[in-house]
Amino acid sequence: MLTLVSEAAARRVVDIDDAIAETEALLAALDRGESLLFPAVRGHGSDKATRFGVKAGYDGANQVPGLKVGSYWPGNRARGLGNHGSTTLLLDDATGLPTAIVAATWLTALRTAAMDAVAVKHLARADAVTLVLIGSGHQAYYDALAIARVRSLRAVIVCARRSEAAADLAARLRDAGLPARAGELPQALAEADIVSTVTAATAPVLQAADLRPGCHVSAMGADGPGKQELPTQLPAGASLWADSPQQSLTMGEFQHGHAAGALGTDDVRALGGVIAGRIRGRTSPDEITVFDSSGIALQDLAIAALVLRRAREAGLALDVDLD
Repeated sequence: MLTLVSEAAARRVVDIDDAIAETEALLAALDRGESLLFPAVRGHGSDKATRFGVKAGYDGANQVPGLKVGSYWPGNRARGLGNHGSTTLLLDDATGLPTAIVAATWLTALRTAAMDAVAVKHLARADAVTLVLIGSGHQAYYDALAIARVRSLRAVIVCARRSEAAADLAARLRDAGLPARAGELPQALAEADIVSTVTAATAPVLQAADLRPGCHVSAMGADGPGKQELPTQLPAGASLWADSPQQSLTMGEFQHGHAAGALGTDDVRALGGVIAGRIRGRTSPDEITVFDSSGIALQDLAIAALVLRRAREAGLALDVDLD
């Protein structure tokens, strides 16, 4: 029996607080060796402008192996479809047979934002109140809402290449109850306690010299070869963190420093180690902490497993007999 869960059902049964809690738990489990990640696979369709990625893992807490396929088809908007799409497949741990397909486009936005919030919770200063958000897209909106769940924000400054886009997102965030306004780089960074970069950039969107002492930076956009939001040379003494250090060095933000020989596996630490209590996070008020998320399958699996349980309980899941 295969269970299907729609986008609409997923939206009804989980929220950002659920995603944050699941993310904290799964990162700690990964650090303890109870869960596993496997190498990502990337490909494209007949049009080389398209792309898809497959990320797989084993969620030890739920005893669920599985994978997520995330796609980007740039011509979809002209067809009345979203350019981005995601689907998560859960497998039975005993048989390897598929047990559930969960529509995960919205869940991907939710889990990405949750990872940003968890990084801020464990690495940013406790008194951090000003967020500079670099990027004005769909994902940036969710990241700001998530960060507001873990810090009492007094200001959200939105910076983007197009000032009108920054103003539009700031207005949406104000409608959601956040004290948001549009701003400009690099001036906004002089106020930043937290910087979240949420772009598809392939070159740095800020300069290291503009980061103030004690700030936390979450780089959320680099999830594949060639993507880059931060300069390769980061401030001296900055501590580097990732959801998966190995993946970050190969396809995340730190791939560029790794390729240049400036960063190795000992230079980037796992956020899960802080959550699990194995290592210390921030060590001083003036320390700059830099976190990279390249997106890990465990988030997709754990949140999909929660969605599946709740959708079944609510009668929102559809069972299909494949025999």
